[in-house]
Amino acid sequence: MTAPNRNTLWARVLVDELAEAGVSAVCIAPGSRSTPLTVAFARHEDIHVFSHLDERSAAYFALGRARRTGEVTPLVCTSGTAAANFHPAVIEASQARVPMLMLTADRPPELRDSGANQTIDQEKLYGDSVRWYKDLPEPEATDRKLRGLRTTAHRALAQATGTPSGPVHLNVPFRKPLEPIRVEDDVPADLPPLAARGRDGPYVRPTKGVPQLDDRELQEIAERLSAERGLIVAGPADPPGVDPEAIAMLAHGTGFPVLADPLSGLRFGGHVRTTAVVGGYDDFLAEDAVGDWPDPEIVLRIGASPTSKPLRKYLARTDARQLVVDPAAEWREAEFSASDLVVSDPSRLAAHVARLVSGPDSSAWRDRWLSADREHWAAVDGTDDLFEGKILGDVADLAPDPATLFVSNSMPVRDLDRFARPSETNLTALGNRGASGIDGIVSTALGAGSATTDPLTLVLGDLAYYHDMNGLLALDRCEVDATVVLVNNDGGGIFHMLPIEQFDPPFTSQFKTPHGLDFEATGDLYGLEFQRVEGRETFREAYADSVAREGTQVIEVRTTAEESHRTREELHEQVVERVADLD
Repeated sequence: MTAPNRNTLWARVLVDELAEAGVSAVCIAPGSRSTPLTVAFARHEDIHVFSHLDERSAAYFALGRARRTGEVTPLVCTSGTAAANFHPAVIEASQARVPMLMLTADRPPELRDSGANQTIDQEKLYGDSVRWYKDLPEPEATDRKLRGLRTTAHRALAQATGTPSGPVHLNVPFRKPLEPIRVEDDVPADLPPLAARGRDGPYVRPTKGVPQLDDRELQEIAERLSAERGLIVAGPADPPGVDPEAIAMLAHGTGFPVLADPLSGLRFGGHVRTTAVVGGYDDFLAEDAVGDWPDPEIVLRIGASPTSKPLRKYLARTDARQLVVDPAAEWREAEFSASDLVVSDPSRLAAHVARLVSGPDSSAWRDRWLSADREHWAAVDGTDDLFEGKILGDVADLAPDPATLFVSNSMPVRDLDRFARPSETNLTALGNRGASGIDGIVSTALGAGSATTDPLTLVLGDLAYYHDMNGLLALDRCEVDATVVLVNNDGGGIFHMLPIEQFDPPFTSQFKTPHGLDFEATGDLYGLEFQRVEGRETFREAYADSVAREGTQVIEVRTTAEESHRTREELHEQVVERVADLD
């Protein structure tokens, strides 16, 4: 491999090895110090470059791609505060176990702590949020250093996609010249072939195993699950998700219902046709409704902590033995009521145990849960008013098959949990539930959309839309289309769920924080279609029309947060009464 200078060679080697390891896309924010990396990625014919003007949007876009695929889309930025703008997405990726690789260009070491312009301390910039950090040596065209760089590229990707997956940070210092300018005698002509050209294929081939139990331990789990009353509780899934068929096999083998979070990968899909998937638990698991039910004997929990607070509180009240399955041996159960930590890949565990379990008939227990679920959906179907929950229910109901649905935090993900009925639609529902912020929602969704040919729908509130409006620039620059459902209640509607609602002031000015913004101008600014609708049928028609067309349409539905919250409360009371009457 020839190169005009050591910086160009160094960047080429790093990028070539990332490509050999399977990297097919990169997100780059402009800057000078990162020039060698930018040029190397831009010239690599097997890597697609997504160009972003804003580092924060770039990071969330890369997060969205990885959340959708389970694969790494590296990030490149220049030195200084550019790297700091990756940090919110890094935190989300760490908490949600989304693979990520940050390549932050830096000034040469002697300029650190010198007052040099655009020079900050980038060493271990992201603290404990990364799975691995390495400050790369300064570029040098020598045999051992180039072999070390090739090895580092594969180590970084292996760490990012390992157990648990998450962010990896490589800090990459460069001194001038940064451009591919020829520097005499900078790159020796006689570099050993292994250093200069690498191997035929990846320089290092990591083989990643998954944690699993031995036969004796699997038999013990099967015996515990051989009970009359049990539950399979699936929280938000880690990328790339769980195998629905494996969980369905376990549900059939045990006879247990599956309480499936909408972000679990189990609420929607073909397995729903033959599996007892329950989705209305957020409404009917009140103590007034199920207080007289017998406790489950055993609960198997997979994924992150469920979105539903009533579900979490119900599990804390039961006297059941609860098995938390986590391949990384981490604790993701904040009620501290679980009794067992099972370190295993959940899909493999389910498939193996399904063949061993031999419990009693659980039909009466399962039917109890399915009956309560039917009462919930009957109550929901009984109202045709367009309130915020109905919007999420209609989106899930009318989404194409297949489709990707990204929902914001605060009320949209909670309304999806409560009002999106389990269905056979191949709907991939995603959200940023690691740190549960409303920052970067637009960019994450568009990143997810860029990684698939499935139609993309994004549902978010007005504050999340405002917070990441600059992410809309990716629609044109990154060639992504979406249907954006903007639920505009003029402020933070979720705060109506909290006791602070009773204290006004300061509730309206300091918590709900109405802004009065008119978002229609974003249509002209970002080259998208903007439509404001009223009424449920009008919304359903507009949404069905949008997902059937190319381009991006924003459908704004103006709601009243307090009225929507009162409707949720009324429905909850109806469901509690219906379920309580079942006995």
